[in-house]
Amino acid sequence: MDSHRRSLIGSSTSAAVGALAGCALPGTAAGPGTPFAVPATYLPIVGSALQFPVRRVYCIGRNYAAHAREMGSDPSREPPFFFQKPGDAIQNVAAGTVADHPYPSLTKNYHYEVELVAALHQGGRNIAQAQALELVYGYAIGLDMTRRDLQRAMGDEKKPWEIGKSFDHSAPIGPLHRVGQTGHFSQGSIWLKVNGVVKQNANLNQMIWSVAEQIAKLSEAFELMPGDIIFSGTPENVGPVLRGDVIDCHIDGLPNLGIKIV
Repeated sequence: MDSHRRSLIGSSTSAAVGALAGCALPGTAAGPGTPFAVPATYLPIVGSALQFPVRRVYCIGRNYAAHAREMGSDPSREPPFFFQKPGDAIQNVAAGTVADHPYPSLTKNYHYEVELVAALHQGGRNIAQAQALELVYGYAIGLDMTRRDLQRAMGDEKKPWEIGKSFDHSAPIGPLHRVGQTGHFSQGSIWLKVNGVVKQNANLNQMIWSVAEQIAKLSEAFELMPGDIIFSGTPENVGPVLRGDVIDCHIDGLPNLGIKIV
């Protein structure tokens, strides 16, 4: 496949996304028979009857300098690194609501991390940074909820820490706004409150790696595809929540995201 076709997957994959979102397409073949059904994961798209089909959930770690320092890292020397959550970890939260969010098992130190989420409708490998934003379909607010005690314990033992990051309901996300509605996000306030008290407060322009740079770097390691979403990192002052706490998240240009820990 030539570099242009690999760098941007075009009309055929867009048609596939349409099919997954519930659009009947002429000539679409039925899938194989299965012994049971596995629910797919979708994000509601603001101003559209369509829904965005989620393939993979990528997250960048330590993408704000102050947060990197509070996690014991040196942001001046650390290249970007990524981890994944399963698609079915997503909890859809409607705008203007406060959704019940279950306190997970096994942890006594449950942390919030507010993040900008980018959703891709095109993909490819080795995407140039200058073309990377062409892949973005839309944006949302997300929470990378974390069982911090389990993450740290596994890290101390030099074991994978998915158990701290990749559990049920660990990715609350607000509705998706298309780029044509919001433009791209390079600056703007991002904050999080717990019970009305500001805990995280920063600007998107403080990200070490921009959304375009994240896409370019990810595409060196993975072939990105339509349906991939990227959590773009959290500011400093992450911290714990308990049952009964209400989290309110904000990014300029998007409606707030609210959850109550139950």
